[in-house]
Amino acid sequence: MSEFQLTMPKMGESVIEATILTWNKKVGETIHENEILLEVATDKVDSEVPSPVTGVLKEILFNENDVVAVDQVIAIIETDGDVSVKNIPQESATIQKETKPEEEEEEEEEEKPIQEIEEREEIEEIPTATESVPFVPVVENKKEPIQEPITTTSSNRFYSPLVLNIAKVEGISSNELDNIQGSGQEGRVTKEDILKYLEDRKSPKSSSSPQQETASTTNLPTKAATSSSKNQDEIIEMDRMRKLISKNMMHSLQTSAHVSSFIEVDMTPIVQWREKHKIAFKKREGYSLSYMPIFTEAIAKAIRDFPMINISVDGDKIIKKKNINIGIAAALPTGNLIVPVIKNADQMNLSGLASTIQELATKARANKLTATEIEGGTYTISNIGTFGNILGTPIIPQPQVAIMAVGAITKKPVVLETKEGDVIAIRHMMYLSHTYDHRVVDGALGGMFVKKVADYLENFDIHQEI
Repeated sequence: MSEFQLTMPKMGESVIEATILTWNKKVGETIHENEILLEVATDKVDSEVPSPVTGVLKEILFNENDVVAVDQVIAIIETDGDVSVKNIPQESATIQKETKPEEEEEEEEEEKPIQEIEEREEIEEIPTATESVPFVPVVENKKEPIQEPITTTSSNRFYSPLVLNIAKVEGISSNELDNIQGSGQEGRVTKEDILKYLEDRKSPKSSSSPQQETASTTNLPTKAATSSSKNQDEIIEMDRMRKLISKNMMHSLQTSAHVSSFIEVDMTPIVQWREKHKIAFKKREGYSLSYMPIFTEAIAKAIRDFPMINISVDGDKIIKKKNINIGIAAALPTGNLIVPVIKNADQMNLSGLASTIQELATKARANKLTATEIEGGTYTISNIGTFGNILGTPIIPQPQVAIMAVGAITKKPVVLETKEGDVIAIRHMMYLSHTYDHRVVDGALGGMFVKKVADYLENFDIHQEI
């Protein structure tokens, strides 16, 4: 028998830790290679971690809801025979065979504390979530297997820490929790059970018992959504993603000197071209032809003309990016935002951009984006026109130095210059808002860049096919 140490995998660029959401196996249970062992969450995305080997789960070193550093050992898997590291799939968590006696290993742990993980963006190559990561010594107290932690309410019914945490955040009292029908082993309430209960409770048509209604409306001391009996103000606890968005936005404002430039674009030729092709395109591809591939193509071309927009800052150093990776801000069903990234966008034609954007948008709506698909962005687009907004000043996503907001396309009377003189015509107009980091991007560069994007849009080839 051999023992292998499963470490917390690297979930993406600049990610140094992850939160364990749930263990899918208990100590003593058999786990097969590539079978999902646990689910984890980072500040970028939630991910499933498969087992790199087949064996028996001998030890679990961290509980659900624990925050664990990348590369730190989280479990011990006992296998039959030796398994070489080179045979382990790259997308799995890294593992390493134990070769030292237990006593010797524990002594080494005391002498070698886990070092802090420092992340630095590389110019030549952007690391991905599939990279191998080095081995980190096993944490202390590994002699005693950590069973799946459970606790009870006043009714002595068992609940997992994940379920109890959801109940706490959502303001579900003990009595209310005891009334939820469980679908797990021996009637235990699972994550799916409590989430479904919350969904049904929020629905106007949902019917709940008087006891449940009383518990949900009178449980004022919790941090969940409640109402004050005095002024009826609602208190809503931020979910995990909203807290991360808040933290990242404030960090960006405290880091970058935000300045914005604006320009108005005549989109009439593009609107007419899209009207001409959208029916045939949807019939052929199965999805609608949007303006986003056209915006992305124009911005990618402008970045090639002005490569100093495609940079990041590291202290007093400017890192000029080799690849043009354009992120597109997408709204999730929860109302939160996520930014999937189109890698090497300047190397794609309109059809390729349309296909990639559609695939990423579909994954975003289904919460299926991987860490690789949301990392490595060098420039970002925010389509505020989707919400009917004509103008906006978005916040720069770090460590990028610029972001473009595209507004709604609206019909307006515009003065046109013709050979016969000036005329007023109805045109399809749109505003571009370019926000950039004035530490490294001056007004001249920021203004010329957004003007170049406008030029590419207004000179769009209306004779091309897609």
